[in-house]
Amino acid sequence: MYTFLTTSPWADYELIDAGNFEKLERFGKHILARPEPQAIWDTHLPASEWQRANAVFTREKGSQERGQWKIKPGTPEQWVIGYERPDGLKLRFRLGMSSFKHVGLFPEQDPNWQFIYNQTRKRKAAVPRVLNLFAYTGAATLAARAAGADVTHLDSVKQVNFWARDNMEASGLDGVRWLVEDAMKYVKREVKRGSKYQGLILDPPAYGRGPNGEKWQLEDELNEMLKLCRDLLDPEDHFFLINLYSLGFSALILENLVHDIFPKARQHREIGEIYLHDASARKLPLGTFCRFAT
Repeated sequence: MYTFLTTSPWADYELIDAGNFEKLERFGKHILARPEPQAIWDTHLPASEWQRANAVFTREKGSQERGQWKIKPGTPEQWVIGYERPDGLKLRFRLGMSSFKHVGLFPEQDPNWQFIYNQTRKRKAAVPRVLNLFAYTGAATLAARAAGADVTHLDSVKQVNFWARDNMEASGLDGVRWLVEDAMKYVKREVKRGSKYQGLILDPPAYGRGPNGEKWQLEDELNEMLKLCRDLLDPEDHFFLINLYSLGFSALILENLVHDIFPKARQHREIGEIYLHDASARKLPLGTFCRFAT
């Protein structure tokens, strides 16, 4: 049976509406409208509500991602929002409007941030070691660090590591190890060194490049990457989380991979979809995931 995860009520974030291949969201005080290829249904709210947006992203012709924001006067291009949960996890995130429609945060990952925080605190190791691969702006990194982990944050883009560091400082944390590396090369070296981690987090893109032009293609690399991650996990004391955003990857693919590569996790794993729900309770799917822990 598959699991469906969604975001808990959050003061500084809400999905207001989605439809017509767009989504309308509030981040703190600011409302943004941007493309969403999964929202193929009609919008629920009238056009007047969408016109409240402080910034609207429009794609360039011929591009699925790149474009530009049209920002209303008085709207900052960067701002900070808060994030606080009853379990004690409290973070702050700097947001910004990128030329690829992203703002530096994926709010649907809220249930996984809570999983990381709580599972890190459950580890037997006095100071759990956690490796976050394809780590982007570091929300998962900070969830692990806030729980007391020794965290290695790896991303191939130097600028997003700087962004993640800003989030760390805004959250009152320190001590994260920052790496600008190709994930596959680094993991292979770690396996050779005999390194072990109590937590592994992966957010691989469908396609990407390492800092020296190394090619990452999800369907070509994921099987090997997961086998290497298996070898890096502390066999007696660990948690594991992977998210996939590629529209072509169903939860069945993850189920098959995890079934073969992590056979001991069969009784404890969760596999399924992550979604956001808008004000009319419609569900917007935003990726698949698998997670488990000893």
